[in-house]
Amino acid sequence: MNTERSEQLFKHAQQILPGGVNSPVRAFKGVGGTPVFINRAAGAHMFDVDGNDYIDYVGSWGPMIVGHGHPRVVEAVNRAVANGTSYGAPTESEVELAQMVVSAVPSIEMVRFVNSGTEATMSALRLARGYTQRDKIIKFEGCYHGHGDMLLVQAGSGVTTLGLPDSPGVPKEAVGHTLVAEFNNLDSVKQLFDAFRSDIAAVIVEPVGGNMGVVPPANGFLQGLREITAANDALLIFDEVMTGFRVAYGGAQAVFNVNPDITCLGKVIGGGFPVGAYGGRKEIMDMVAPVGPVYQAGTLSGNPVAMAAGIETLKILREPGAYDALEQKSASLAQGLKDGAAAAGVPVFQTRVGSMSCMFFTEKQVSDFKSAKTSDALSYGKFFHEMLARGVYLAPSQFEAAFMSLAHDDADIEHTIESATAALKEL
Repeated sequence: MNTERSEQLFKHAQQILPGGVNSPVRAFKGVGGTPVFINRAAGAHMFDVDGNDYIDYVGSWGPMIVGHGHPRVVEAVNRAVANGTSYGAPTESEVELAQMVVSAVPSIEMVRFVNSGTEATMSALRLARGYTQRDKIIKFEGCYHGHGDMLLVQAGSGVTTLGLPDSPGVPKEAVGHTLVAEFNNLDSVKQLFDAFRSDIAAVIVEPVGGNMGVVPPANGFLQGLREITAANDALLIFDEVMTGFRVAYGGAQAVFNVNPDITCLGKVIGGGFPVGAYGGRKEIMDMVAPVGPVYQAGTLSGNPVAMAAGIETLKILREPGAYDALEQKSASLAQGLKDGAAAAGVPVFQTRVGSMSCMFFTEKQVSDFKSAKTSDALSYGKFFHEMLARGVYLAPSQFEAAFMSLAHDDADIEHTIESATAALKEL
């Protein structure tokens, strides 16, 4: 596979961009080698600057659930662009998308759009503190909620890939009110409430861990969090930036039948554009300015082009059979990968929730951050490059999810399984 142009671009990029990239995991630090530079994408495929064709399971880290460049989404975006790209004023499209979100997500009565998942989680936590008049929050080891100072403690995803438990530049005071519990361990949460009962404003959690690989919640874990927070007058925040409209139209909370107080969204609701949101019960959201005293603002929030992309994406997803198709495709791929690993004699542990999945290179059952870290990252790196050479683009980190889209067809899935079986035999 020729990657000469990508190598030239990366060499140049490293002189003018930190690490040659604009987000750390793109630098391939977790797998080694040189990142490929993408030129265009269509459906389930991406094409790099050297003309190589890849079946894409990253999907821009989740939002491309209907596929790259879906004709209906492109048409909606073109119509919006023709009317101007940004106004800094209210639009009908943001009201329409807000209504779609409120109608779909069980716990949301009101929603505020922002520009990223990080902005959504930061704003949600500020709101929780303002609403409860408490300062401390609980997050979980291995869960990543964006790069806000107070959240860069035992985070997953790119932080895990780079081996940084926290980040220089984050003052001790910024994380002084952040408590860390173990994912899928209710006792660790109860212990923190026993110690800081009247100080904890909220518990924030990815209902399906998506930044330490894909780690589903254990039976009763999310329900237990709901009970503990309610009993202690604290709020429960679901970070559904990744799972919202991805694992189901109503998100993970619809799958597991647990209603949080505040939900953070992103990825899919932007249809590939930078969008985030947070929402919840009206009495909580009424604390947000200009109605209430909790200040949060964004000049480009509710951007009309992003709103158009999100609206059309959700329209496609709510059509009959969309999620059944995603489930069938995802199940077929998962079974094929499982059979391929068995045939190659390579120990892996598979996880999947809807169209999110992960293949951990470990013999152990993965249920939290510690067990996820038993994975053989070197073997994953070799597997990644073997797959890349065969035209399959996976996340360049063991600790990320693979995403299925409606655009993946039987031929894509069959090629992926055949490639994985061959690649695993090379390890």
